[in-house]
Amino acid sequence: MTNTSTPAVFAEPVRKVPGRWIAAFAVAWLGVWMAQLAPIQKLLPDQVQTELHTTSWVDNVVAFGVISGISGVCAIVAYPLTGALSDRTTSRFGRRRPWIAAGALVFAVSLVLLGLQTSIVGMGVFWSLALTGFCILTAALTATISDQVPVDQRGYVSGWISAPQAIGIILGVALVTYVFVGAFVGYTAMAVLLLILALPFLLLPDAVLPPELRERMSVRGVIEGLWISPRAHPDFGWTLLSRVLVNFGNAFGTSLLLYFLEFGLRDPNADDDLLVLILIYMVFVIVASLVLGRLSDRLGRRKAFVFASSAVQGVAALLLAFVPDLSVAFIAAALLGVGYGCFLSVDQALATQVLPDPETRGKDLGIMNIALAVPQAVAPLFGAMIVAALGGFAGLFVLSALFAFAGAFAVARVKAVR
Repeated sequence: MTNTSTPAVFAEPVRKVPGRWIAAFAVAWLGVWMAQLAPIQKLLPDQVQTELHTTSWVDNVVAFGVISGISGVCAIVAYPLTGALSDRTTSRFGRRRPWIAAGALVFAVSLVLLGLQTSIVGMGVFWSLALTGFCILTAALTATISDQVPVDQRGYVSGWISAPQAIGIILGVALVTYVFVGAFVGYTAMAVLLLILALPFLLLPDAVLPPELRERMSVRGVIEGLWISPRAHPDFGWTLLSRVLVNFGNAFGTSLLLYFLEFGLRDPNADDDLLVLILIYMVFVIVASLVLGRLSDRLGRRKAFVFASSAVQGVAALLLAFVPDLSVAFIAAALLGVGYGCFLSVDQALATQVLPDPETRGKDLGIMNIALAVPQAVAPLFGAMIVAALGGFAGLFVLSALFAFAGAFAVARVKAVR
């Protein structure tokens, strides 16, 4: 399809998005990350532990991991399906905005109801619904990058996904720990903040798809669309594989850090030291995602940044595996922050440049986003099983490093993007 025959709604954007667009985008992501990460890091584990009445960390992590793993299955379905639906939406409000609004609402209501649950089954049901809302919302949000942001600005703009993630984890956990105390109050506060912070982006314009350009949709077509042949589109396949591997590596390296401090290092101040690790990690994620994302735009290079960031995460995991010491853990947190911050921003930009078809950006990015959500969802369960089977944390961190290094080599196979 040539530029002269490409409808405007599908054309590659060439005009840079202004600062107010980026600000609203970043604020929306801050709300998203607080609403997702505060439950994962604090509210849901505490809720599970209260229900189980056990001090065994393995039992707690396995129960939490089962809930999280089930929600990961929802993500596998919700991401590409809602992406495909938003590709075909002809609302006068635009293609993406209705889904951003719907996802935020489903996410928020599910969080409030989750705070009322007193059984493991209820927690599993409403956390799965909450994560489904998260997927609907973020599938549409990430698609706006391909829709509205030119290629030479995508590294920097994508940095405003990862920088709010780093801020959101510490701010969200701090709020539900010290201000909005208690399950129901904490979940409700995160739900309200999500809706308030998503609102500015909903007020920005969104391209409208004319009804005559809408592709017909069928169940068979949607199912077939979930498969993108790596033979026909090898760059998409290698980028997706790299994402899966690196995100599993990062999740294995970070999801059980509290238990590593408590039971691996026998740290008497594990809670306080975990907060220090998160702060170090946060600072380096923010700096790396914004600075290196912009540098990637200026140099016009993506692969080298993604390769290096994946390798740095692997080195950090090896440090944790073979030098189990608190001071080394602080260094590893900084390396993980640099590596993951750079990876999140530049890899997101890379993903937008290997999409097979401009008419199915939402669906294709939804498939890409599975590689972000599922590893984070199932890693606590797999990680606890690995630690229990091996009798320690070294094997888990070695596995984390191997996944990160494998992700680096996978992205090196991408050919169409420098």
